[in-house]
Amino acid sequence: MTIDDVAIAAGVSIRTVSRVLNESPNVGDETRKRVLETIERLGYAPSTRARALASGRSFLIAMVQDDPNAHVIGPLQRGIVEACSSHGYELVVRPVRSGNPDVAADVENFVRRSRVDGLIVLPPASEIAAIPERLTRLGVPSVGIASVSMPEYPCMLVSNERGASRALGQHLKSLGHQRIAMIEGPPHFRSAQERKTGFLEGIGGAMPEPYMQKGDYGFESGLLAAQALLALDQPPTAIFASNDIMAAAVVKTARERGLAIPDQLSVVGFDDSDIASIITPALTTIRRPLVDMAQAATERLLEMINGKRLDWPREPIELTLMHRQSVSSPR
Repeated sequence: MTIDDVAIAAGVSIRTVSRVLNESPNVGDETRKRVLETIERLGYAPSTRARALASGRSFLIAMVQDDPNAHVIGPLQRGIVEACSSHGYELVVRPVRSGNPDVAADVENFVRRSRVDGLIVLPPASEIAAIPERLTRLGVPSVGIASVSMPEYPCMLVSNERGASRALGQHLKSLGHQRIAMIEGPPHFRSAQERKTGFLEGIGGAMPEPYMQKGDYGFESGLLAAQALLALDQPPTAIFASNDIMAAAVVKTARERGLAIPDQLSVVGFDDSDIASIITPALTTIRRPLVDMAQAATERLLEMINGKRLDWPREPIELTLMHRQSVSSPR
């Protein structure tokens, strides 16, 4: 089946079929509908190489990421792929190291080599202003996802992690918890800073120094922090771990010490990744709608690639506290 067959069956020119395939706005709605119905009826699958040659595009978009947490990267990648597939695009994953001083130049070189049509940049790489600045100079569309707004991006999705953490702190206080602890994320991640700031606002100010433990979003750091907290003369009755992996480490440590959750210790995580529902008891956590965010970011990127400059909403995405079995009032 060729594009000629589609054009003949739909009663249009080959150029019109090509415009429909490339999502050109220069096609009437009725004609577009007829061509798409014909494509579906005939089972026509356009050649990506031919489309690229005809349109001057690669039909590739890149996901730039520097996050070892598969429980977060997995849903984000799934959301991007789902949006790409419905528009005839393919995804290229570009790992980077945010600590590399040449990371922005590396991304620029990657774009020049791969000729991707646009990029979605995930945190923490999205927090590096030099990356969108270079992409803008190249004329390559980009969308950032982060916990803070970065004006260097032409379009950005911001999750209100400070507000959600603030609400969580208020919730634990309302349950009657007084000895509340926190395991922080990496200090150079803006997400960790936002979660810490919001949580401290929610509980009404600074907590005793021993109750504030360092973490790096990894399981081992969660174990070390939990061991330090639960070895205190007055251990906390509630612990907020800045992501679900560290929260799972707290649950493991507590169970090894014979502590009942939530009767003797309440535990809260962040992300609502799949691990939150797998562990026992199921984890109370703050939900980031990762798949939905990734799909929305991809749709906006494709609109930019197709020359549409819309007024995208700038309001942050509100996050939800998922109440499960790991939190209760202190006994």
